[in-house]
This record gives sequence, structure tokens and C-alpha cells, in this order.
Amino acid sequence: MLSMPIIEDVLTAALSTGGDFAEIFVEDRFNTGLLLVGGKIESGISGRDYGVGIRIFYGQNSIYAYTNDSTRENLIKVAKEAAAAIKGSNIHQVLDFTKADIKNIHPIKLLPSNIEKSQKVELMKRAYNAAKGYDEVISQVTVRYLDNEQNVLIANSEGLYVEDKRTRTRTAISAVASANGEMQSGFYGPGAHIGFEFYDKINIEDYAKEAARIAKTMVFADLCPSGKIPVVIDNEFGGVIFHEACGHGLEATSVAKGTSVFAGKLGEKVASDVVTAIDDGTISNAWGSQNIDDEGTMTRKNILIENGILKGYMIDKLNGQKMGMASTGSGRRQSYKYAPTSRMTNTYIANGSSTKEEIIANTEYGLYAKYMGGGSVNPATGDFNFAVSEGYIIRNGKIAEPVRGATLIGTGLEVLKQIDMVGNNLDFGQGMCGSLSGSIPTNVGQPTIRVKSITVGGRKGGQ
Repeated sequence: MLSMPIIEDVLTAALSTGGDFAEIFVEDRFNTGLLLVGGKIESGISGRDYGVGIRIFYGQNSIYAYTNDSTRENLIKVAKEAAAAIKGSNIHQVLDFTKADIKNIHPIKLLPSNIEKSQKVELMKRAYNAAKGYDEVISQVTVRYLDNEQNVLIANSEGLYVEDKRTRTRTAISAVASANGEMQSGFYGPGAHIGFEFYDKINIEDYAKEAARIAKTMVFADLCPSGKIPVVIDNEFGGVIFHEACGHGLEATSVAKGTSVFAGKLGEKVASDVVTAIDDGTISNAWGSQNIDDEGTMTRKNILIENGILKGYMIDKLNGQKMGMASTGSGRRQSYKYAPTSRMTNTYIANGSSTKEEIIANTEYGLYAKYMGGGSVNPATGDFNFAVSEGYIIRNGKIAEPVRGATLIGTGLEVLKQIDMVGNNLDFGQGMCGSLSGSIPTNVGQPTIRVKSITVGGRKGGQ
């Protein structure tokens, strides 16, 4: 992507004013995005993004510049302009690169770029027909298809030189049900760090029907009552609460600044004994996985909370320096246009010892949140407000009538301590996570859990 002599010249220019560390990130990405509405393709975009990011450290400060002109002359110019912001001692460093060989834990069989668009459209139409034909109350179906192939090269003044290839594909299905003047939606968006063979491993029609089923169920559901009650949150995308309300607070981006509720709490009890939480970027072909992070560090399995005790954070190189801690392979970015910072990969609550059926049976009255929707979080406090996209009342240890309009309100630390049962049916849901370094693919996950008391906002009186 760039020759070794050019990389050396650019890094030398970046350090010319006395910087402590310099890094170059080269990205060559191919993207495809298709949108199907009403059974017809409404838009289709394919393109290539190519560019180079240059980062310099000076003490605990950093400078970042990027360009899509990768000629030697321009890269040296950009590096020198970035370096001009540093007033150091103009120390010359000798750079010695050894190319690192990395183990690819994400085998790809069918590159999406080798698949005809007609096959991708046919896949989308299958999903559309399955969702639209589910029931006459389904009034609208939208299907989005995306894939990307990202090639990266990362080198730095410490002698790192490494290359990686990431391939991802995803299909997002949204169904709308209309009845009695009411409209409700259902969503499913399966994806993976894998090639087009992903669609040989799943049945896209099943996901489409599930999106339609959620919409139909909710359009006929009664309003949810409000109150502080036990809530059983199902597996898979239920993990979005931990991701948003707790996960961001465990990223060094906020911990290093002291703005996280988890800052300074290593070794302390922050959750109930049944909670173990993990961020693992090494799960083969998982949506949020990578062989290396976007700083060239090998990804790994990071234990964040173990049996309720805070064990670690997700750390990138720069914030690690500020904290006096090593990188955990958590430096990520959307593209070369962003400097990396600490981010999640596949973040989940680990399996417990209970079954889903036991958790429901041990709940006399409460709310069963089968699927979670969007919400808002204050990262500094962990305060959150999350919508339940599919919910049911639990009565006498059994799942009863569906309810809509439910919202879960609380704080991350409060929820962690209120979890009193954890199931053994861990599963993951795919999403995109936005933060300082852009929007990146992340997996959220958990088994079924019970929060013994949490505030449920609804539009109907309580029990």
C-alpha cells in the first residue's frame, strides 16, 4: 500500500520537531450499500475510500492529520505541518521496521466484491417478500444491504509494521405494522466479519419474519404500566444496555479523564456476584472482531468485571500512557479520517447458571423485555433511558400479554448491582457504535438476565 522507504521518510518528518512517537495508518476500503423499499431498489452506492492518517505524540498530547493524496511529497508535507505544532528538541530517531505476521482468525471464502449485485438484490427481495407476506397488517418493509472490504497498513516509530484485511457484511430489515390507527415497527439486522458465505449460514427469511412478527405483536399490544418492578431482559441485543450504560464508562477515553463512574475503582465491587462482563475482539468472524486493532495491537479477550469485581478497562495507546497502563488492543476508528481511541468490540455479560425458564418462573410479577430498542445515555454518570421494542408482562411466573411503550430508566452502576439472575443462553446482536473516533461495528450480547428492581416508564397506571 505504501513502500517501506516512504513510510520511513514520513515518520521521520513527523518526528522532526521532537515528537515522542509517530504513527501512519493507511486505509483502502471498498463499500457497497443497497436500499430496497416497497420491493424495489431505491438506491445503490458503491465506492472506494483511500487515505492516510498521520499521528504524533508529544508527552500526553497528540496531533492528527490525514490526506487522500498518498504521494511521497504530499505525505512528507502533511507530516511536517502536523509536526510544526510540536516545539520539541528536534531529536533524530533511527527507525527500524520488522514486518509482523498476524494470524487471521476470520477466514473469508467469498469476497463480496466478487459477488454480482443481482445476487445481493435477490437476497434483499427474499427478505422483503418474507416480511411483507408475514401478515396483512405489515404495511411497509425496508431492507438495507451493506458490505465492505477494508485493507489497512499500520506502522509506527517503535518499529511496528503490520497489515490486515477486514471483510464485513450485513442485512438490516425493518417492518412496519399498521392497525386501528396505530403503527409499530420491528427490526432485525444480522451481520458478521465474514464474506458473502454468511448467507449460506443463516436463513434470511427467518430474520425477516421475526422483524414482521415483532411489528405485528406490538401493534396490537396494550400500553405498558409504569413503576419500579423486576425486569427480565432477554439475550442477544438486550446487551445494548450494558454496552451503552456501562461499556462506554469502561473505555479509557473517559477513564483517563476521570469523567467515568468507573475511574479509580479497579479491584472494587461494582456489580452483583453473578455478573461477569467481557470485551473480546478475538471471536472468530464476529461482527465486532478484528485480528489487530487500529493501532496495530493484537486484539484480545479483556475481562472487565469478574464476579462483580472491576478487573480492567478497554485501553488504547495514548490513553494508556495517561493512565500508566498498557494497551488492551482496544484502539479503533471509523476510517483514516479519525484518530483512534479506546472502543468496544464484542462486549457481553458472560453466561450464568440459570435457565431462561427458571428466571421467568422465579418472577412473580414484572416486565419481560424480549427486544431492546434505542435510547440515550450520559457517559459521565451512566444515567440511561432505553426503549423496549418488544415487551410482555410477567404474571405468576409466566409470560402474559404483550405491552408497548415501555422504557427502562436507571444508571449503569445501579443496574449492575441489581442483576440477581443470569441465564446460560448467551447470544449476540449487531450494531454500530458512535463515539469520538467515528462509527464502528460492535457486537452487544448477554444471556437472559433479571434486574430485580428498575424503573419502568409507561403510559398506563401501575400494577
